[in-house]
Amino acid sequence: MAQLKYWIWLSNLPRLSNQMRLSLLEHFGEPDKIYYGEKEEYFLVRGMTRSMAEALEDKSLEAANRILGDCDKLGVRIITLRDTEYPDRLRNIYDPPLLLYVQGRMPRFDDEVAIAMVGTRRASPYAMEMGEKLAFQMAGLGAVIVSGLAAGGDAAAHRGALRAGGFTAAVIGGGHDVVYPRENRPLYEDIAARGVILSEYPPGTEHKGEHFPVRNRIISGLSVGVVVIEAPERSGALITAGRALDQDRDLFVIPGQVGDHRCAGSNALLRDGAGVVTDAWDVLSVYAGKFPHKVRSLRMKEPRRFGGAPAPAEKPNAGGRKKPDAPGEPKLPVLDLSGDHGLTDDQLRIVRALRGRTVQVDDLIEETQIPTRRILSALTVLELDRIVTQESGKRFSLAVTLK
Repeated sequence: MAQLKYWIWLSNLPRLSNQMRLSLLEHFGEPDKIYYGEKEEYFLVRGMTRSMAEALEDKSLEAANRILGDCDKLGVRIITLRDTEYPDRLRNIYDPPLLLYVQGRMPRFDDEVAIAMVGTRRASPYAMEMGEKLAFQMAGLGAVIVSGLAAGGDAAAHRGALRAGGFTAAVIGGGHDVVYPRENRPLYEDIAARGVILSEYPPGTEHKGEHFPVRNRIISGLSVGVVVIEAPERSGALITAGRALDQDRDLFVIPGQVGDHRCAGSNALLRDGAGVVTDAWDVLSVYAGKFPHKVRSLRMKEPRRFGGAPAPAEKPNAGGRKKPDAPGEPKLPVLDLSGDHGLTDDQLRIVRALRGRTVQVDDLIEETQIPTRRILSALTVLELDRIVTQESGKRFSLAVTLK
């Protein structure tokens, strides 16, 4: 804790670029040695100017101590560049942040299939639907969804991950106690409780326009791949895409309507070679081999008979013609619960509870007594495997016939 105040002091000094702070660390080794350093020694660091050296002569720790107190009140932790909890994936980019202010549970990003999803704030209804749907699918298959908690595409991605019972990380451009935009407060609170919110800015910092392009390097830096949901020709999402390419991350794009200015920038990325995304597996199949313990592969891609061999081919009747279906006969695939159905205990309880009816998710939670996070996760996988289908109002029903 004693060392933290020097990290905070260094990270908040004016007139110093992030790259200069990193150069100072490389030269001196630790922030306290920078703090107690002599002005003459500061000029040994390449790129040091007189203005920067004068800033370093400000030895007041008042702001640092205030920030430590604010973090304690807010339940915000501080992770420095030298901490083992700091992700190597982020540490190894060109200009990593000196420290991260963390609210929520910090995952081991280096072991996660973290997928960044970004999009324009003025997203089309199509982009909002596709962003939430894709995030829902990927989170349900084991990915961590990373975004910026902005309006539009970012919010859709976070909502989709939370609805799937998955994990999502938000990287914001201000302090944890300054919610922006205001309408995202409920989403902010959900992510803080069930995911993690990260910032390189201390509590009390307003979300300024110049902060967002800077924070985008963290969004892509934490991730193995970046999905652009929708972006016009001038968009922060394109800045994140550029950062992703600079950091040697994979880039994917959801195709948009030709001629719609809202997706002119993202469609241009497709023209230039970005991967096309139509469903979760377009992205996650790239990482399934590297992260087999994280990515749950799709158990089926086409309708099939559950619990064993595919359905036998129908034999023609005596007249050589195929026997017509009986009136009203269901054409749903069969799930044999007595065989090797491959369902988890939670999935099995849900399937049995849905037999012959449509049930709202809250009622399903009450009936099965399965915790909310687990039931949402189980429903996600069941929906992806086409065992259940979701209707309006978060109501679920079976897409199979039980045997």
